[in-house]
Amino acid sequence: MTDLTPGLIMIIAAFGVPYLPHHLRQIYMLVAIGLSSLSLTAGEGIHWMLPLMGQELILHHADHLTLPFGLVFHLAAVLNVIYGWHEKKVMEHTAGLAYAGAAIAALHAGDLITLFIWWEATAITSVFLILASRSVKANHAAMRYLLVQVSSGVILLAGAAFYWRETGSWAFTAMTLDSMGTWLIFIAFGIKAAFPLLNGWLQDAYPEATVIGTVMLSAFTTKLAIYALARGFAGTEMLIWIGIAMALLPALYAVLENDLRRMLAYSLNNQLGFMVIAIGIGTELAINGAVAHAFIHILYKALLFMSIGAVLFRTGTAKASDLGGLYRLMPMTMVFCVVGAMTISAVPFFGSFISKSLMMSSIGKEGLVLIYLGLMATSAGVFGIRVPYFAFFNRDAVYTDKQVSDAPLNMKVAMGIAAVLCVVIGIMPQHFFMLLPYPIDYQPYYASSIIGQLELLVFAALGFVVMLKFGLYPKDKPSVILNSDWFYRRLAPTLITPFIKLGFLMAAVKEKQLIAFGTKLFGLTRKLSEHPLSGPVIPGPAAIVQGVLLLMILAVVYAALA
Repeated sequence: MTDLTPGLIMIIAAFGVPYLPHHLRQIYMLVAIGLSSLSLTAGEGIHWMLPLMGQELILHHADHLTLPFGLVFHLAAVLNVIYGWHEKKVMEHTAGLAYAGAAIAALHAGDLITLFIWWEATAITSVFLILASRSVKANHAAMRYLLVQVSSGVILLAGAAFYWRETGSWAFTAMTLDSMGTWLIFIAFGIKAAFPLLNGWLQDAYPEATVIGTVMLSAFTTKLAIYALARGFAGTEMLIWIGIAMALLPALYAVLENDLRRMLAYSLNNQLGFMVIAIGIGTELAINGAVAHAFIHILYKALLFMSIGAVLFRTGTAKASDLGGLYRLMPMTMVFCVVGAMTISAVPFFGSFISKSLMMSSIGKEGLVLIYLGLMATSAGVFGIRVPYFAFFNRDAVYTDKQVSDAPLNMKVAMGIAAVLCVVIGIMPQHFFMLLPYPIDYQPYYASSIIGQLELLVFAALGFVVMLKFGLYPKDKPSVILNSDWFYRRLAPTLITPFIKLGFLMAAVKEKQLIAFGTKLFGLTRKLSEHPLSGPVIPGPAAIVQGVLLLMILAVVYAALA
């Protein structure tokens, strides 16, 4: 059994989830995750290969980099099952188990074709976590999410085809940006990692998922991309500058955001920037820092999303302008949220202090002073202070429904496990270091680092209080923040519309025929998409785009085989 690809048992088990009674279903999923985790004990090496076209598909490859990601992905899957124990809707549990399994299987892909298969499987399974919200906004966000994720897969497949032409190999190993194939693979990874200008899908989709779905989404998709970048492009200098943009820009947008789950999505993007910078540096210390932060980030980000999800579950809202004073009604949830906030803020003796120390040390050793200062500024507790304050302590918008109670027991158990792990890793880092890819002899706790971080946090807290006191902090109010979407929703239409109008004027004779043809094509597509054999209803424009993507896949495969 240990030779099987980790995660494969979870994917197979997902097909049986709909046919089981509720509580037995949860136990069944935990057993499937446990059986899958046994494959992590197989040790380093190649454990499962299949021949294809003179090449070998490596379905199960394990080494020092797959182990920490595989372990935390299984742990996140367990937390998600416990957190969602109360939910009786089958769609979320089925999709969630298959999604986690696909992400875990992708970690162990030793070739680009196998990686592509699981890469797309994560997109197809995870979109149902957004659709399960059953709202118009969720449907639109889900279609965008699916199109972006499938596009990432198509680009990955195209890159794999070019890479095969260039090298004669499908092996997923270290690469350099010196060919069309590697550039396409890099872009595919960047889409999933939410690089600048490619990140709008994240803030758009995650807050529209269900309470359980958002927690699941926060754990796997982007961290799979971080793993892929660490394996394929460690030491690529461009990642340093991409990472600093990822770290700084979301911090600015988060200050203006009213929806706490969307705010956490911005903070997720911000923390990914730290990891991307460390991968760009590429030293053993930096890679250890990136992997450590990815591991801990999954825990504390899940904890924060779980706590705000519990607030949404009990109150029906996650808007900062509608919340406040919940510490009286939901005290345990408040405590867990504060633990998550202290972890993201890198408070000493909490897990993120360890991982950020590793990354900052690697940046310091490379002499990247501006990068170091920029990350110090964005580490100043913006997210850590704001989320618990507006959810639980804000007196300007006190939630008044006295019937609200604390989170259900299963939610508190899941949050409690994540909170304990955040603290234990911070208190006993040497045990945690044993999981990292490279041997490490590092002492994160010394006087100057502790005092410096505490000074930074106190300064950030003081600035936050002063801004609130004097009315300088942006008011929480309903709004739409476009961030990088501005280029697509505002700039692109402004630039393109005149050319479209000019084209119609130049083709005035054929205008009516073109419009009639387009109307008929769109109407036919809408009819077909509104009466599917199975699955969710797909809007006409999305169906057209997905059809084009499928044609692109066929073209790439044809080009590769020609």
